[in-house]
Amino acid sequence: MTEWEKGQKGYLYDANYDKNIVELRTKCADLCYEFNNTKPSDINLQKDLLHRILGKIKGEIVITAPFYCDYGFNIEVGENFYTNHNCTILDAAKVTFGKNVFIGPNCVITTAGHPLDKEQRGKGLEFAYPITINDNVWIGANVTILPGITIGDGTVIGAGSVVTKDIPSGVIAVGNPCKVIRKITDDDKNKYKKFKD
Repeated sequence: MTEWEKGQKGYLYDANYDKNIVELRTKCADLCYEFNNTKPSDINLQKDLLHRILGKIKGEIVITAPFYCDYGFNIEVGENFYTNHNCTILDAAKVTFGKNVFIGPNCVITTAGHPLDKEQRGKGLEFAYPITINDNVWIGANVTILPGITIGDGTVIGAGSVVTKDIPSGVIAVGNPCKVIRKITDDDKNKYKKFKD
């Protein structure tokens, strides 16, 4: 079994010294560099690069530079996906986003982690667990989502949160560690002032 295959099955794998894995990350880093240095007005080149970076794109999406990921092909985004500046996705395992997912600036979504044992860590070993963010999720600024997390449909993750456990659908969750504070209700439709003609 290759090191990559080990990682995809949830085993410890050599993420730092395996030649194939390093080459895959370097290829993606070059594409991210090109994307991040494209003029903001050159939307066609940005779209082309995103289709070369990401594994699967459904519909129209917006990713605001700078954007960073490790491999790219392990990321799937649904239609109407949006991320603000400085999003980092460490996609050593699969990262799946549903439709209408909005991500604030300076967020980190990481499937990768390192062993607690110093000898394993020193050998460059890593683990990677998939992340799923379902439809209609809003992730506030400066959020970190850790390996193996699932976030349910329609949920809001408050700014500055560190998500260490799965979060159910239809709730507001915030904090470090991130915890559910309440359900989203119909009253939330009237929370903000609306312009009327």
